[in-house]
Order: sequence, then structure tokens, then C-alpha cells
Amino acid sequence: MTKKERYRFILDFFNSKMPQAETELLYHTPFELLVAVILSAQCTDKRVNMVTPSLFKVFPNSKSLSKAEFDDVFNLIKSISYPNNKAKHLIGMAKMLEEVYGGEIPLKVLELVKLPGVGRKTANVITSVLDNQPNMAVDTHVFRVSARIGLTKGAKTPLATEKQLIKHIPKEQIHIAHHWLILHGRYICTARNPKCEDCGIKEACAFYNK
Repeated sequence: MTKKERYRFILDFFNSKMPQAETELLYHTPFELLVAVILSAQCTDKRVNMVTPSLFKVFPNSKSLSKAEFDDVFNLIKSISYPNNKAKHLIGMAKMLEEVYGGEIPLKVLELVKLPGVGRKTANVITSVLDNQPNMAVDTHVFRVSARIGLTKGAKTPLATEKQLIKHIPKEQIHIAHHWLILHGRYICTARNPKCEDCGIKEACAFYNK
């Protein structure tokens, strides 16, 4: 199977089985999504979703969060990984949103990465989820799954993975392909003991066909 055939098979499968794939983070506004994605770094979406309702009740927008005391934010997110850094980042992010962007979330990657706590992956998530921009966020699932099934080869960094994926995925599918790969990695192509017998793309999988 050629690389082109592999991509086509896998994308066609996901498109038919998960046409509405989306983030599992719970949010109602762009601000809430941004906070949730910052909190989700090296943490499960499930854990983030347990914490954000009480956080958003106290700090529903960037204006309220920009005036927050560190301890107040820390105590609401302390069950999440790296709460110390994330509390600082959230307050700093909210202050910059208010002072520079008038409380509006910028929808350009180069603007978003200027915000405290926002790296390229987070910026790609925000722009692809909120605006369907053709940006591929590479987290641990996307990095692992892409290499294992043979969509990427020799990619040593998330950026290298991102570049290979967007080169071969049709532009209009990039924003949703991110979710396909994450969900596949989360529930089927797990890090340890991947569930190959339950997998609908094993026919095209480099790992399985070894």
C-alpha cells in the first residue's frame, strides 16, 4: 500500500465512522475553551472537565480572571497537573487578553502563542476548533498514532509530525483529522496494548501489517 493509498483509506474510514468528531473538553465560550486547553496540557480531558465547572463559576471571563488572586485560581485547579504554573499562566493570559485584545480571543496562531501558557499545539487547537482553520495540533496521541499506523515516518518532534500530516491530508479535513487521531489513540490505538482486533483501519496500518 502506498502512502497516498494509506492516507485515503484511513481518512475515508474516519469520515464515515466519525463525521462529527470534536473535542471532549467541555466549554460554552471561546474563553472557556482556551482555559480548558491550557489546563489539558499533560493532563486528561476527563480530569479537566471535573475542574472547569467550578473554575468558570468563579471566573466566567477574562475580565474576572485577570483580577484573580493566585491562591484562588490555584485552589480551584490543584488536582490538575502542574497547578502552580497553570494558575500563573491563566492569570497572565487573562490580563493580556484584556490589555491587548480587549477580552477577545485572537484567532491567529502567531497571536495566540504570545499569550502565557499557550504554545503551538494549544493555538492550533483553538483555531481549528473555533474557526475550522487547517491547523493540526499534535499531542501525544496524534504523535504516537501517526507514526504507528504509518502516516508519518521518522518524525522526531510534534512540529515534524504536524508538517508531514498537513502535507498529505486535504486542507478541508485537517481540523477534524486532529480529533480522529486523538480519539483513535485514546480508545483503540492505546499506548500499551493497542486494540488491533477492534480496529477498523488495521488493513492500512503499518504496525499491524508488520
